[in-house]
Amino acid sequence: MTKADVNPGICGFATTVTCEVDDAYQATIVIESQCAHVAKLSQELGEVSVLGELRVPINETAVYRAAAICRLHAACPVPSAILKAIEVSAGLALPADVHVSIET
Repeated sequence: MTKADVNPGICGFATTVTCEVDDAYQATIVIESQCAHVAKLSQELGEVSVLGELRVPINETAVYRAAAICRLHAACPVPSAILKAIEVSAGLALPADVHVSIET
């Protein structure tokens, strides 16, 4: 099981993504967030194919298609965190933090 904690920035809606991958490379995704759009995303996704997600362009993944349906903000980092959690949970990437620093 892999857990990703997301601090999305100015909106303040911290999110936790938990992912578990079975032997058939099906990822079960659970998302906890105070954001109504992200909470809806959790209901929309549920379970996805690991290889189906990682073999297609970003706009063709179930994660980003569901994010669009749920009307997530275009710059929301949660969909990326979900895909990272899927990769790590499946053993296809090493666990490492991802950071974005914003300066003006």
